[in-house]
Formats: sequence, structure tokens, C-alpha cells
Amino acid sequence: MKAGFILSFAGLAGAAGGTLWAILPMLPAAMEENVEKRAAVEASVHYAGCDEVRLLGKAPLYSGQPGYRIDMDGDGDGIACEPYR
Repeated sequence: MKAGFILSFAGLAGAAGGTLWAILPMLPAAMEENVEKRAAVEASVHYAGCDEVRLLGKAPLYSGQPGYRIDMDGDGDGIACEPYR
């Protein structure tokens, strides 16, 4: 029984691996498309800086949100114009 289980598992792993290898070539293109979409959304709004973001009640801005820019994210954690601690 143990040998049958191992062979069955190996067969399933092989089938899953075949599917995975079929999908892997598509991943870089999909990831690049997501990066481009995110950049377009972030660039769709422009704030002069965090003072303006806070004044408008939009703070904090998260990576991927309109108006987010890495130069407004002091610690590089994906959250710009976060409250001071």
C-alpha cells in the first residue's frame, strides 16, 4: 500500500508540475503588465507633497493608489505620508 501511495503521489506531482511549467512562461508578462497598470494608477493623480495629501484628508497613501510616489515614502514600506510617530 505504501508503494502505491508513493507512486500515486508521484503521478499527481508530475501532472501538477507539467501544468506549472506550462504556466511559468506567462508569469513574467503578467507581472510586467501589473507593474505597468500600478504605475499608471499611481501617476493618475499628483500631489505636491505629503502636506497636500494630509490637507486633503487622503493620507496615508498606499503603493498602487493614485498619487503614491516612492519619494513620498520615507522608509520605503509602501505607505507614503503616514502619521509621524
